[in-house]
Order: sequence, then structure tokens, then C-alpha cells
Amino acid sequence: MKHTNKFILSLVAGAVALASGTAFAADQQQDGIKIGGSVRVNYGMKLYDDASKDKGGDLTFDTATLKFDGKKGNWGLSSEYRFTSSTNYIKYGYAYYDYNPEWQIQFGINKVPFGNRDFISNSWWFGIPYYLGFEDNYDVGIKAVRESNGWHTDLAFYKNPEYGPTENKRYAADLYTGTIAASGVEYHNEETNQLNLRQTYTFEHEGGSTTVGASAQYGQIVNNQTQNTGDRYAAAVHLDSKYEGWNLQLQAMQYEFDAPDAADPNKIAMSVVGWQYEVASKGQIYNANLSKTIKTGFGSVKFYNDFGVMTPDVDDSSYANSYQNVTGCAISAGPTYTMVDFVMGRNMTFSTANNDHVGLPEVGSDWDKRININFGYYF
Repeated sequence: MKHTNKFILSLVAGAVALASGTAFAADQQQDGIKIGGSVRVNYGMKLYDDASKDKGGDLTFDTATLKFDGKKGNWGLSSEYRFTSSTNYIKYGYAYYDYNPEWQIQFGINKVPFGNRDFISNSWWFGIPYYLGFEDNYDVGIKAVRESNGWHTDLAFYKNPEYGPTENKRYAADLYTGTIAASGVEYHNEETNQLNLRQTYTFEHEGGSTTVGASAQYGQIVNNQTQNTGDRYAAAVHLDSKYEGWNLQLQAMQYEFDAPDAADPNKIAMSVVGWQYEVASKGQIYNANLSKTIKTGFGSVKFYNDFGVMTPDVDDSSYANSYQNVTGCAISAGPTYTMVDFVMGRNMTFSTANNDHVGLPEVGSDWDKRININFGYYF
């Protein structure tokens, strides 16, 4: 189905309280539809690329977003659609029903409850879990959310991703059907029938609060050529602690993709934001992020360092760890939000020169570097 049709269907079906899934903020807004969005531009310079350095990097249009949020009685909707220079796609779009003050039911393309409840990153670049479909991911299904006395429970079933497996122009990473140019391997995998459970507890303490929790995910993989099925799972423990402007995020996770009829069982293909790449089919991902937010006369500045490592756990000793470290700051001033990032990557897709994958055999052993600045105006 065309992207525009999916957008219309998502608006008719509705959508939800804030996409972050944090409680029921929509309860507090009046009946009616609120329209918002953003326009963003991006500057980037690859320090490992002579052509990029010689011309001083590139300034490009990033994205424009259009958001709809509304509520009438116990029913509400929320949706976000994105437009880039080369494509457009839905991020989320779902209806919700407040069953009672503690329980909310969400239907449609909603955020998959896995890992830290907001993000496991502070930067525009996201963390390593995002590139394997485990951070800020959205699929089509139904989710029940309960919040009571510090306890937050998410229970969800997803039938499939927001777009089909041959589509690479999507916001969130999912399994890909197609040929990977770098390896010449052809994949025929798609996700279906996924269950998610996440439980967190938030307790207040002097100077802030701390949220601890655990997540579990299980689903099927269908080979759309042979119709045989395999499975996949992931599990994580996570912590998000705030103290007087400081924020510490920790997460450890294990995942495995067991694809049927795989040409190489050690790897599998993913796609996101107009690209496709291979990742190790089994491994662990560890994240440690630290930030400090300082209030200013014009808004606030958040300084941060996000570190992640992925360790493959496959039957091939040549597979190597992938690393990503992002040091930067986020500047909030009125309706604008700017992220200034210094990105270092090793054996990591999007952030290294010759290693367009995650956790596969490394080409070279350099830490590649790039500068990225993303400026957004929100309305």
C-alpha cells in the first residue's frame, strides 16, 4: 500500500498519548485535535572522507514532520508523518482508549515497549540498539499500558512492521527482504507475530528519580520464498537515573535472529531510513550514557556522552565487536532544538567508512569520526 494511503488510514484509525508512552499526558488536554510538527536541517562532515573535508561538509534538508494529537472523552488519537528530500513515511499512528485511570489500550502503529522507556541515547545519532530494531521502534499491533504507584507495565502484540520487508524507506529498523550489495547475499525474511512485555519501577529520591526495569520480546521470522518459519527473541535490563540535572542511562541486552533457510545463519539483513545492511544474527549490546542539563536564560543546554558496544555471538571467529561513541550537546531555545554531535565509530554502520554492518568481520581497525549538527524548529 502506498505511504499516503497508510497515512490516511492511520489518521482514521487514530493514535495515542505521547509517542514516548509515558503515562497518560493526553488525559490533561481538552477535547479536539492539536496539529504540530517540525522542520529540520542537518550539517555533516565525515572526517574520514577527503571529499567531505575539502568542501567543509554538507548542509542539507533533513525532514519535516506533521503531528496530530487529540482526545474526545476516553478516546484519543496520535500520529506523526515525516517528509524527507527523497521519500515520506509514517512514524506512528494509533488510537487509544483510557479504560480507567490506570489502564490504557493502544491500537495501530505504536511504539514497541523494549528497553529504556524513552531512548537509550541522547544524540541525534541514536544508540546501537536502534540499528537492530530495539530502540524507538514502531510496529502494527495492540498494546496495553498500566501505570500505578511508580509501576509501569507494557504488554503488546504486533502482527507485523509498519511497512513490508522489501521497503527500506522507513523510520524504524526492521528485517529486510532483498539483496545486500556489499555481500551479494539475498534475503527473504519478514517479521510477524511478536509479543512484548516490559516492567519498570520508578522511585523518587533526593534530587531526582530512578527507573529500573526489564524487557522481553519474542516473535516469528517467515521466509517469504519458502514460507518456512523461524523465531527471534531479545531480553534487556535497564536503568535511567536522574539527579540534580545529571542523567545516567545503563542497558544490557541479548538478542538472536534464527531465520529459516538462511544462506548464512551468522548474519541477517536490516533496513532503515533508505538503506539496508547486515548484522550479526546473535549477540549482546551494552550501553552507558551520561548527561548533564544546565538551565540558561534562553532555555537549556544538555551535555552528553553516549557509548555503546555490540558483541557478536556467532560461529565465526572473524566477526568483531562494533563500537559507537557520541559526545555532544543539545541546545533548547524557544521553539528550536539543536544537537551538536562528534561521532566516533568502529565496525559500525553509518558511522564508519568501510564497515557498513554491525558485528560482522571488520575491514581495517580505525575509529572513524564525523561531525553532525541537526537544527530543528518545532511548532
